[in-house]
Amino acid sequence: MVGSMYAAIAGLRTHQQKMNVIGHNIANANTYGYKSQRTTFKESMYSSIKTSTPGTATSGGSNAAQIGYGCTVGTIDMNMRSGNYAITDRTRDIMIDGDGFLITSPIIQGNTDDGLTIDENTNFNNMNLTRVGNLDFDSNGYLVDGGGNVVYGYRWEGTAYKADGLFPLRIPMEGDLTNFTDDGDRAALNSISINEKGEVIGQDENGTEVHIGCIAMGYVDNPNGLTHKAGPYYAAGGNAGNVRPGACGGAVTGDNIINFPTTKTVSGALEMSNVDISNEFADLITTQRGFQANTKIITVTDEMLSDLVSMKR
Repeated sequence: MVGSMYAAIAGLRTHQQKMNVIGHNIANANTYGYKSQRTTFKESMYSSIKTSTPGTATSGGSNAAQIGYGCTVGTIDMNMRSGNYAITDRTRDIMIDGDGFLITSPIIQGNTDDGLTIDENTNFNNMNLTRVGNLDFDSNGYLVDGGGNVVYGYRWEGTAYKADGLFPLRIPMEGDLTNFTDDGDRAALNSISINEKGEVIGQDENGTEVHIGCIAMGYVDNPNGLTHKAGPYYAAGGNAGNVRPGACGGAVTGDNIINFPTTKTVSGALEMSNVDISNEFADLITTQRGFQANTKIITVTDEMLSDLVSMKR
């Protein structure tokens, strides 16, 4: 009899965990780039009263008799479906329309002119992946996201983008538009914009076009396997697979660069949360009723135990 109470307690805990997920989804209904989560349940352990036996030449077989002990959380899945546009009219805000993530990080000293070599031996899993493109330039000329992490991409080499390394994107030096690395005064560029291929382009005082770089896209084999970090960031590795760099619309090509032919960056917009409020409220109701039903099991079991104790009186 007490087994029913333990099963109900397990049900209460599991429904509370689902309620936590629902509350987190609703709380982030207006958080840029947020991906909703879903909780699934699984049955808990079983106790066998009798085992299954096969039939014989003279008698039939019998099925197993088992009693379960409630449920537990099976999975908490992420829904990586893209959200809708949120128009900001801010030219350095970008939304990724398609697959991929921005690759951001504090500045990492690499092995190719302060960049990170792109080959089969370089691991980019220690860098942040994000879908939130609220970008701007800091006081040192670096292109950074809202968390102050530098955005990585491909450097312009005069006629094309350098395809063998990822670099922290930065405004070039004043008087030397090919120097992106030295510290000092940065070039005064007008109307810096980001086009649909992720190219960051400005104009100098003479109206000459200056390519600051092309924003890299990060790709993993299983986006649903990414791990949440603080804020809008995800970490790769594990079941997600390793980060592989790419570029939008064939802007950058190379042996180890993935082409995202249908992905584009939309300037002046950010990606909205993909939380479906109506679906969350429906889940809220069914989860609440499930929780109530489990409390009723505890109450009824308590009454039965009380009746059993009162038999001696």
